[in-house]
Amino acid sequence: MTPDGLVCTSTARPVLYPAAMSPRPRTTLLVLVLLLAAAAVARLLVGGEGLAWPGDPEILGLRLHRLAAAGIVGGALALGGVLLQSLLRNPLASPDLIGLAPGAGFGVMVATYVHYLATGELTRWTGVAGPALAGALAALGIVYLVSQRRGLIDPAAMILVGVIVGLVFGAGTVFLQYQMPDRGQSAVRWLMGSISDETTAGQLGVVGGLGLAVLAVAVHWGSRLDAASMTEDEARSVGLRIGWIRSFLFVASGALAAGSVVLAGPIGFVGLIAPHAARITGGPRHAMLSVNATLAGAALLIAADTLVKAIDLGAGRLPVGVLTATLGGPFFLVLLVSRQGIAN
Repeated sequence: MTPDGLVCTSTARPVLYPAAMSPRPRTTLLVLVLLLAAAAVARLLVGGEGLAWPGDPEILGLRLHRLAAAGIVGGALALGGVLLQSLLRNPLASPDLIGLAPGAGFGVMVATYVHYLATGELTRWTGVAGPALAGALAALGIVYLVSQRRGLIDPAAMILVGVIVGLVFGAGTVFLQYQMPDRGQSAVRWLMGSISDETTAGQLGVVGGLGLAVLAVAVHWGSRLDAASMTEDEARSVGLRIGWIRSFLFVASGALAAGSVVLAGPIGFVGLIAPHAARITGGPRHAMLSVNATLAGAALLIAADTLVKAIDLGAGRLPVGVLTATLGGPFFLVLLVSRQGIAN
């Protein structure tokens, strides 16, 4: 709160809202809960034979499984986006920036290629979670080690390193694809990002539990995350141990992104769109922003999966990652142009 009664957002370039116009947290939270509930009901109603509540318990169980997977992945990506934007002090940051998705994709393609060499079969390696997690953690480790300056994570260096790591792993994935007779088509759908029925209840429980734990810490440390979004000198002036906070933000956002990639492959833009929707409607304070963004991300990906299931283009269902990229790309461009207009 500034002396003039203005509320400052957590972006690197502060945007001020009159205090009287600040969003009402309870109203925003209620709206997001209702949107999430509506998206969940719609997902349960939409199936291969039109709009109807599934009468078969087995079909209902499958839809509930996909619903849980989409909600957990969307919430994890959105919460990871909030933490990464706080770390980088940049509202245009998202989990895609730190190379986790390309790293996971490379891990899956390596496993698929080795499987092809060992068996001669052009099928994706079935145990995708292990290779995806290994690739994601490898990318995370490289970014963490290379982006440090005097023992602290340098946000500017982290963006550059993350982009380069993503390009290198992406090139490695394409190289391996071209070593296979089918050009790696068996793994292409996973590489585009899709909610899969193959995820186990144990995997959902681990990633969901991780998300809840990180959310609890983010809410508890809300004021610290607000301070971490200021300049480094300002953060230190209020007694914040910036090194510890940066490490938490990096590790937590990376773990959430890695978990979501393991469950559904690389799904873009959710970690960018949901935090912004939550920030605009519910305000910039991280305690509520973290909760609102998690709900918004879950609702967004459940709605996207519902659309994917409802729309049949004749050649099969679209991977949900294609839909989020199609909708998220224009949103990113509008956001970038609006920020340039503010800066000028």
